[in-house]
Amino acid sequence: MAGFDTLLSGYHRFRETGWSSQRARWAELSEGQSPRAMVIACSDSRVDPAQIFDTSPGEIFVVRNVANLVPPFELDGQRHGVSAALEFAVTQLEVSDIIVLGHGACGGVSAALSRRFEGKPPGAGGFIAHWVDMLDEARDRIVAELGTGPEAVHALELETVRVSLANLRTFPCIPEREAEGKLRLHGAYFAIADGLLHVMDEAGNFGPA
Repeated sequence: MAGFDTLLSGYHRFRETGWSSQRARWAELSEGQSPRAMVIACSDSRVDPAQIFDTSPGEIFVVRNVANLVPPFELDGQRHGVSAALEFAVTQLEVSDIIVLGHGACGGVSAALSRRFEGKPPGAGGFIAHWVDMLDEARDRIVAELGTGPEAVHALELETVRVSLANLRTFPCIPEREAEGKLRLHGAYFAIADGLLHVMDEAGNFGPA
């Protein structure tokens, strides 16, 4: 496992190789960024969008959280990290594509399915429970049909992508730009076990990229 000392060693390797070999690129990026795509991914340490999509610095604007979820558009006076990042990417950076990236073996999905943190106070699982309860409707539907076994887990992992895409479209700036042809939304799923990426089609089905 990488502790801070290990990360510092990695930084020194980066300075000696990655940074030095792309000095012109870093000089350009120091003046600003203009990524064309935003990726909403899980915080899971095994699912790094930059690695999966083999991107260079400055190519993707990334938001990561538990279970790659996007909350719906809300005006409740609270602080909204995902909403703020989304607003910045769409209205300021004017990205042309937003990709919601789900993945296999997702701990957030497992928590949503089992509801093992339900009733826990914040700091002991309560924050997790309140976050993944965005999946409650999908969870109940899947459990009624498939139970709680591996098939249900996989189904809910895919459903996180569909839920987030639906919630994205509750933000007024999203459908407006989609209608104008300035923005496209995409769903994808990375299977950790075999390293395969699956892409969602217009009907909501996933197939290998």
